[in-house]
Amino acid sequence: MRGAVCRLFAALLAASPLGVAPALAQVQPHRAEYGLRLGSGENAPQIGRAMQDLTLDCAGWHLKRDITTEIVLTSAWRLSLGSRLDGEEPRSGNGFRYHEVQVQNGDERETRGVVRRSGREVRAEIVSPPQAPLQFTLPSPTLMPIAAIDHLIARLRTGVEAFAALVFDAEVIGDAFLVDVGELDPADLRPARKSGTPLVVPAQRSWPVAMKFTRGRAQNQAPLFAVNAQVFDSGVLDRLTVDTGLVSVTADLQSLQMHPPPTCPRS
Repeated sequence: MRGAVCRLFAALLAASPLGVAPALAQVQPHRAEYGLRLGSGENAPQIGRAMQDLTLDCAGWHLKRDITTEIVLTSAWRLSLGSRLDGEEPRSGNGFRYHEVQVQNGDERETRGVVRRSGREVRAEIVSPPQAPLQFTLPSPTLMPIAAIDHLIARLRTGVEAFAALVFDAEVIGDAFLVDVGELDPADLRPARKSGTPLVVPAQRSWPVAMKFTRGRAQNQAPLFAVNAQVFDSGVLDRLTVDTGLVSVTADLQSLQMHPPPTCPRS
Protein backbone atom coordinates (compact mmCIF):
# COMPACT_ATOMS: atom_id res chain seq x y z
CA MET A 1 0.00 0.00 0.00
CA ARG A 2 2.74 2.45 0.90
CA GLY A 3 4.39 1.85 -2.46
CA ALA A 4 1.15 2.44 -4.36
CA VAL A 5 0.48 5.80 -2.72
CA CYS A 6 4.04 7.12 -2.97
CA ARG A 7 4.25 5.96 -6.59
CA LEU A 8 1.18 7.91 -7.56
CA PHE A 9 3.02 11.04 -8.65
CA ALA A 10 6.53 9.68 -8.97
CA ALA A 11 5.20 7.39 -11.67
CA LEU A 12 3.51 10.20 -13.56
CA LEU A 13 6.68 12.27 -13.68
CA ALA A 14 8.52 9.38 -15.25
CA ALA A 15 7.32 9.26 -18.85
CA SER A 16 9.73 10.57 -21.52
CA PRO A 17 11.17 9.36 -24.82
CA LEU A 18 14.59 7.80 -25.06
CA GLY A 19 17.56 9.57 -26.53
CA VAL A 20 16.13 13.08 -26.96
CA ALA A 21 17.73 16.19 -25.49
CA PRO A 22 15.49 18.37 -23.27
CA ALA A 23 13.28 20.73 -25.27
CA LEU A 24 11.68 24.04 -24.38
CA ALA A 25 9.16 23.56 -21.61
CA GLN A 26 5.66 22.50 -22.57
CA VAL A 27 4.58 22.32 -18.95
CA GLN A 28 2.92 25.36 -17.40
CA PRO A 29 3.65 26.15 -13.74
CA HIS A 30 0.71 25.13 -11.59
CA ARG A 31 -0.51 23.82 -8.25
CA ALA A 32 -2.89 20.86 -8.29
CA GLU A 33 -4.65 19.12 -5.41
CA TYR A 34 -6.14 15.63 -5.62
CA GLY A 35 -8.41 13.39 -3.59
CA LEU A 36 -7.07 9.86 -3.13
CA ARG A 37 -9.30 6.80 -3.00
CA LEU A 38 -8.67 3.11 -2.40
CA GLY A 39 -10.07 1.40 -5.48
CA SER A 40 -11.57 2.69 -8.69
CA GLY A 41 -15.29 2.37 -7.93
CA GLU A 42 -17.51 5.43 -7.75
CA ASN A 43 -18.02 4.88 -4.00
CA ALA A 44 -14.44 3.86 -3.21
CA PRO A 45 -13.40 5.16 0.25
CA GLN A 46 -11.34 8.35 0.35
CA ILE A 47 -7.99 7.72 2.03
CA GLY A 48 -6.15 11.03 1.73
CA ARG A 49 -5.01 13.94 -0.35
CA ALA A 50 -2.11 14.78 -2.63
CA MET A 51 -0.67 18.12 -3.69
CA GLN A 52 1.77 18.87 -6.48
CA ASP A 53 3.17 22.37 -6.94
CA LEU A 54 5.38 23.23 -9.93
CA THR A 55 6.87 26.72 -10.00
CA LEU A 56 9.34 28.18 -12.46
CA ASP A 57 11.89 30.99 -12.14
CA CYS A 58 14.77 32.10 -14.32
CA ALA A 59 17.05 29.41 -12.86
CA GLY A 60 14.70 26.48 -13.31
CA TRP A 61 11.87 24.41 -11.89
CA HIS A 62 10.90 23.92 -8.26
CA LEU A 63 8.83 20.86 -7.41
CA LYS A 64 6.87 20.28 -4.21
CA ARG A 65 4.79 17.16 -3.60
CA ASP A 66 2.90 16.29 -0.43
CA ILE A 67 0.92 13.05 -0.12
CA THR A 68 -0.93 12.09 3.06
CA THR A 69 -3.10 9.01 3.57
CA GLU A 70 -4.77 7.16 6.39
CA ILE A 71 -6.34 3.73 5.97
CA VAL A 72 -8.45 2.27 8.80
CA LEU A 73 -9.51 -1.37 8.43
CA THR A 74 -10.33 -2.16 12.07
CA SER A 75 -10.19 -0.33 15.40
CA ALA A 76 -6.77 -1.90 15.98
CA TRP A 77 -5.37 -1.67 12.45
CA ARG A 78 -4.58 1.78 11.14
CA LEU A 79 -2.00 2.74 8.51
CA SER A 80 -0.88 6.36 8.18
CA LEU A 81 1.45 7.20 5.32
CA GLY A 82 2.99 10.41 4.10
CA SER A 83 5.53 11.54 1.53
CA ARG A 84 6.96 15.05 1.14
CA LEU A 85 9.32 15.91 -1.69
CA ASP A 86 11.14 19.15 -2.48
CA GLY A 87 13.12 19.15 -5.72
CA GLU A 88 14.95 21.53 -8.03
CA GLU A 89 15.66 20.97 -11.71
CA PRO A 90 17.47 23.46 -13.99
CA ARG A 91 15.81 24.49 -17.24
CA SER A 92 18.41 22.45 -19.11
CA GLY A 93 17.14 19.25 -17.49
CA ASN A 94 20.74 18.27 -16.70
CA GLY A 95 20.25 17.58 -13.01
CA PHE A 96 17.89 17.11 -10.11
CA ARG A 97 18.47 17.94 -6.43
CA TYR A 98 15.92 16.79 -3.89
CA HIS A 99 14.98 16.28 -0.24
CA GLU A 100 12.35 13.71 0.66
CA VAL A 101 10.69 12.65 3.91
CA GLN A 102 8.50 9.54 4.08
CA VAL A 103 6.47 8.79 7.22
CA GLN A 104 4.76 5.53 8.15
CA ASN A 105 2.77 5.48 11.41
CA GLY A 106 5.02 8.20 12.84
CA ASP A 107 8.35 6.67 11.75
CA GLU A 108 10.28 9.03 9.47
CA ARG A 109 12.81 8.26 6.77
CA GLU A 110 14.74 11.17 5.28
CA THR A 111 16.58 11.08 1.96
CA ARG A 112 18.67 13.66 0.11
CA GLY A 113 19.87 13.16 -3.42
CA VAL A 114 21.71 14.85 -6.28
CA VAL A 115 21.72 13.71 -9.91
CA ARG A 116 24.02 15.41 -12.42
CA ARG A 117 24.57 14.99 -16.14
CA SER A 118 28.02 15.72 -17.57
CA GLY A 119 28.21 14.98 -21.27
CA ARG A 120 26.75 11.50 -21.67
CA GLU A 121 27.43 10.51 -18.06
CA VAL A 122 24.67 10.72 -15.47
CA ARG A 123 25.79 10.28 -11.88
CA ALA A 124 23.68 10.06 -8.71
CA GLU A 125 24.52 10.43 -5.02
CA ILE A 126 21.82 9.47 -2.50
CA VAL A 127 22.08 9.82 1.28
CA SER A 128 19.48 8.14 3.51
CA PRO A 129 20.78 7.63 7.09
CA PRO A 130 21.57 5.28 8.73
CA GLN A 131 22.51 3.63 5.45
CA ALA A 132 25.83 4.51 3.85
CA PRO A 133 25.69 7.05 0.98
CA LEU A 134 25.14 5.54 -2.46
CA GLN A 135 27.03 6.73 -5.53
CA PHE A 136 26.32 5.20 -8.92
CA THR A 137 26.07 5.90 -12.64
CA LEU A 138 22.71 5.95 -14.40
CA PRO A 139 22.16 4.95 -18.04
CA SER A 140 23.01 7.91 -20.28
CA PRO A 141 19.45 8.34 -21.73
CA THR A 142 18.01 8.83 -18.21
CA LEU A 143 16.02 12.06 -17.98
CA MET A 144 14.97 14.15 -15.01
CA PRO A 145 11.34 14.48 -13.79
CA ILE A 146 10.22 17.81 -15.29
CA ALA A 147 12.05 17.31 -18.57
CA ALA A 148 10.29 13.95 -18.72
CA ILE A 149 6.84 15.55 -18.66
CA ASP A 150 7.89 17.96 -21.42
CA HIS A 151 8.95 15.10 -23.63
CA LEU A 152 5.86 13.06 -22.92
CA ILE A 153 3.71 15.96 -24.13
CA ALA A 154 5.97 16.60 -27.12
CA ARG A 155 5.73 12.98 -28.27
CA LEU A 156 1.97 12.86 -27.80
CA ARG A 157 1.60 16.06 -29.81
CA THR A 158 3.46 14.53 -32.74
CA GLY A 159 1.10 11.56 -32.77
CA VAL A 160 3.49 8.87 -31.50
CA GLU A 161 1.24 6.20 -30.06
CA ALA A 162 3.85 4.18 -28.13
CA PHE A 163 7.41 4.73 -26.93
CA ALA A 164 9.81 3.73 -24.16
CA ALA A 165 11.61 5.84 -21.56
CA LEU A 166 14.31 5.86 -18.90
CA VAL A 167 13.75 8.39 -16.14
CA PHE A 168 15.17 8.98 -12.67
CA ASP A 169 12.74 8.29 -9.82
CA ALA A 170 13.44 9.81 -6.39
CA GLU A 171 10.60 8.39 -4.30
CA VAL A 172 10.15 4.71 -5.08
CA ILE A 173 13.43 3.08 -6.11
CA GLY A 174 15.98 5.94 -6.16
CA ASP A 175 17.14 4.78 -9.58
CA ALA A 176 16.04 4.72 -13.21
CA PHE A 177 12.67 3.39 -14.26
CA LEU A 178 12.01 1.97 -17.71
CA VAL A 179 8.59 3.31 -18.71
CA ASP A 180 6.52 1.93 -21.55
CA VAL A 181 4.08 4.61 -22.68
CA GLY A 182 1.09 4.21 -24.95
CA GLU A 183 -2.09 6.07 -25.78
CA LEU A 184 -5.13 4.52 -24.16
CA ASP A 185 -8.52 3.97 -25.73
CA PRO A 186 -10.71 6.72 -24.19
CA ALA A 187 -13.30 4.06 -23.34
CA ASP A 188 -10.72 2.34 -21.12
CA LEU A 189 -9.95 5.45 -19.04
CA ARG A 190 -11.66 5.53 -15.66
CA PRO A 191 -14.68 7.88 -15.68
CA ALA A 192 -14.26 11.19 -13.88
CA ARG A 193 -15.80 11.28 -10.43
CA LYS A 194 -18.75 13.61 -9.98
CA SER A 195 -17.92 16.83 -8.16
CA GLY A 196 -19.79 19.97 -7.16
CA THR A 197 -18.05 22.37 -9.53
CA PRO A 198 -16.33 20.95 -12.63
CA LEU A 199 -12.77 22.23 -13.04
CA VAL A 200 -11.64 23.91 -16.24
CA VAL A 201 -8.09 22.84 -17.09
CA PRO A 202 -6.18 25.29 -19.33
CA ALA A 203 -5.06 23.24 -22.32
CA GLN A 204 -5.53 22.90 -26.05
CA ARG A 205 -5.34 19.11 -26.13
CA SER A 206 -5.32 16.11 -23.82
CA TRP A 207 -4.66 12.39 -24.16
CA PRO A 208 -5.63 9.26 -22.21
CA VAL A 209 -2.31 7.52 -21.51
CA ALA A 210 -1.27 4.12 -20.15
CA MET A 211 2.19 3.57 -18.62
CA LYS A 212 3.99 0.50 -17.26
CA PHE A 213 6.97 0.88 -14.91
CA THR A 214 9.85 -1.60 -14.72
CA ARG A 215 13.19 -1.29 -12.93
CA GLY A 216 15.65 0.11 -15.45
CA ARG A 217 18.35 -2.36 -14.39
CA ALA A 218 15.97 -5.36 -14.41
CA GLN A 219 14.05 -4.96 -17.64
CA ASN A 220 13.44 -8.71 -17.88
CA GLN A 221 11.20 -8.58 -14.81
CA ALA A 222 7.47 -7.90 -14.77
CA PRO A 223 6.38 -4.26 -14.33
CA LEU A 224 6.13 -3.08 -10.72
CA PHE A 225 2.96 -1.14 -11.42
CA ALA A 226 0.86 0.46 -14.15
CA VAL A 227 -0.64 3.95 -14.40
CA ASN A 228 -3.54 5.33 -16.43
CA ALA A 229 -4.19 9.08 -16.60
CA GLN A 230 -5.56 11.95 -18.62
CA VAL A 231 -2.56 14.11 -19.62
CA PHE A 232 -3.19 17.73 -20.65
CA ASP A 233 -0.72 19.62 -22.83
CA SER A 234 -0.32 22.17 -20.00
CA GLY A 235 1.19 19.39 -17.86
CA VAL A 236 -1.87 18.98 -15.64
CA LEU A 237 -2.90 15.39 -14.84
CA ASP A 238 -6.31 14.01 -13.92
CA ARG A 239 -8.22 10.71 -13.52
CA LEU A 240 -5.12 8.87 -12.28
CA THR A 241 -5.19 5.17 -11.46
CA VAL A 242 -2.16 3.31 -10.07
CA ASP A 243 -2.49 -0.49 -10.18
CA THR A 244 0.11 -2.64 -8.41
CA GLY A 245 -1.69 -5.90 -9.10
CA LEU A 246 -2.64 -6.22 -5.42
CA VAL A 247 -4.18 -2.81 -4.82
CA SER A 248 -5.46 0.12 -6.85
CA VAL A 249 -5.19 3.77 -5.76
CA THR A 250 -6.92 6.56 -7.68
CA ALA A 251 -6.55 10.34 -7.70
CA ASP A 252 -8.98 12.95 -9.03
CA LEU A 253 -8.23 16.62 -9.55
CA GLN A 254 -10.09 18.74 -6.98
CA SER A 255 -8.47 22.16 -7.26
CA LEU A 256 -6.11 23.83 -9.73
CA GLN A 257 -4.18 27.09 -9.69
CA MET A 258 -2.04 28.16 -12.64
CA HIS A 259 1.12 30.14 -11.77
CA PRO A 260 2.36 32.98 -13.98
CA PRO A 261 5.55 32.17 -15.90
CA PRO A 262 8.64 34.25 -15.04
CA THR A 263 9.93 37.16 -17.11
CA CYS A 264 13.63 36.46 -17.58
CA PRO A 265 16.37 38.54 -19.26
CA ARG A 266 17.70 37.18 -22.50
CA SER A 267 21.07 35.50 -22.16
